Amino acid sequence: MTDLGLRAPAKSVVGGPTATELANRLGIHTVGDLLRHYPRRYYDRGELTDLSELRPGELVTIAATVVSTSARQIKPKLHKLDVVVSDGRSDLTLTFFNRRYLAGQLPAGSPVLVAGKVEEFRRAITLTNPELAVGDEVEDFAGRPMPIYPATAKLASWRLAKAVRVALDVALAGDVPPDPVPDEVRDGRGLLSWESAIRLVHRPDNRQDIKRAQQRLRFDEAFLLQVVLAQRRSAAAAQPAVARPVRPGGLLDAFDARLPFTLTDGQREVSDVIEQELARPHPMHRLLQGEVGSGKTVVALRAMLAVVDAGGQAALLAPTEVLA
Repeated sequence: MTDLGLRAPAKSVVGGPTATELANRLGIHTVGDLLRHYPRRYYDRGELTDLSELRPGELVTIAATVVSTSARQIKPKLHKLDVVVSDGRSDLTLTFFNRRYLAGQLPAGSPVLVAGKVEEFRRAITLTNPELAVGDEVEDFAGRPMPIYPATAKLASWRLAKAVRVALDVALAGDVPPDPVPDEVRDGRGLLSWESAIRLVHRPDNRQDIKRAQQRLRFDEAFLLQVVLAQRRSAAAAQPAVARPVRPGGLLDAFDARLPFTLTDGQREVSDVIEQELARPHPMHRLLQGEVGSGKTVVALRAMLAVVDAGGQAALLAPTEVLA
């Protein structure tokens, strides 16, 4: 798949209802958007979720083990199934209405993934009709960290994981888009390729995979930002401007002669750079940075006088009343 494949609609790799939920709730419209919907954390099967920390109103994804099930017919058309699950320290009751078939899928001791909104009923924490994953959906994450994605009430984290897995298989099965970071830059910093990073951030085998993938993807954000800024600087530098070379015997020389102190080496060095750039037939873009009291204002004033000496105009914007 080429870069065009990454711009393909998300619907091309997931079903219509899922694609609608992705677009409306998460702003995911393309395959590329889906691959850039990174996990917010990872769950190791050996790390049991602390059910005692659940709070009413939270949307949660938890991993637990079935302790017991109990069912009863409340009304002729209303069946209730209570499933008690545990993280090894605390218990939690899941309540399902009119889902009688689940009782046979949840024998005691079976692992489950649960996603839903935490509620409080008769002073007890519970989840009512939550999303539930059992069997193969749980075992698919066996032996590796399970990614937990920013999810919605209608689209549980593991459903997102399945959607991302399909997108990975399709998007990276053919021709992979060129890596935005040059080989020499990656090699010099020990970074993964984009293809490896995007695979491992979603399907890591261990915590080291997660760390390396996140390191590469964070670098991408900074690298691409710097590339855009460099392109803008290059475009601006190509624009024509009136050169403002320093003219001897003008206001700048008179100002320097009347200064009651001697400029520091740093002020002289920065002023020389600014004067050289003002003398070029292209716009100058310069940010002068320094500690409070280091003498930035006098450097700026000298640059202004150089421009006025060369027939230009200058304006000083003072950020405080003291400077004004």
